Amino acid sequence: MTRGAVAILAIVLLGLSGMGWSAAAPAPAPEPGMVLILAGAFTMGSDKKDPKPPKGFVMLKPRFVDERPAHRVLLPSFWIDAYETTNAQYQTFVDQTKRTPPPFWKNGRSLEGTADQPVAQVIWDDAVSYCRWAGKRLPTEAEWEKAARGTDEREFPWGNEFDAAKANTGLTERRGLTPVGSFQAGKSPYGVYDMVGNVWEWVEDWYQAYPGSADTSDYYGEKMKVIRGGGWEGSHYDASHQYRAAYRFFAPPTLPLGDVGFRCAKDAPPAKP
Repeated sequence: MTRGAVAILAIVLLGLSGMGWSAAAPAPAPEPGMVLILAGAFTMGSDKKDPKPPKGFVMLKPRFVDERPAHRVLLPSFWIDAYETTNAQYQTFVDQTKRTPPPFWKNGRSLEGTADQPVAQVIWDDAVSYCRWAGKRLPTEAEWEKAARGTDEREFPWGNEFDAAKANTGLTERRGLTPVGSFQAGKSPYGVYDMVGNVWEWVEDWYQAYPGSADTSDYYGEKMKVIRGGGWEGSHYDASHQYRAAYRFFAPPTLPLGDVGFRCAKDAPPAKP
């Protein structure tokens, strides 16, 4: 083994030890359909500034301001669904719990041919209830962002250059939702699919300014829930901006939106000594 390889191995082992996992400790048993994100720190948000704000265009918030400041966040290990929750999965939940189905379904059933597409028009509380029914929970905003961008501060799940072909962004001739997992080249560094595009995703958090931010907004507080990832209808000014992994947006938790869905997360058990 070369000196460089030894050094890399030492760094990896040190990192695992610092995250509560030793090289000898077995990983937790796999969770079907979920990806394990090991404990550790990552950079959340960004320090970007808009050099030329758009004129004559109405925006609910200026670009970048709610992403600042970039800050380090230390998270324990967690699981996150590899795919957005589908209509078929949500159908089982509705059938078993008698929960009210999404408004666009007909006679309590998802539309023909959409079983493997992400469910949408689900309010925040319904997403919470589904995850709880499945033995999971909604991811926190920090968990979502780490799963999307990894630890190298990348702009998009696949890297630092936007590519409309790597996600269902609506910036190509494709229109409407696509089956989950359709974009192999667009998965995150952990192997999580559709972290941008297809549907926006509810997370646990209220929409708030980040710690250390001087930004103010009428939308901050326990009014709006954070949604992440950008939906497929990216047709407005500089739409690629909303598909960045650090991008944040918000929605009233009681409003069923046609391009908002969710995925679930779950705590990972602590490593055994």
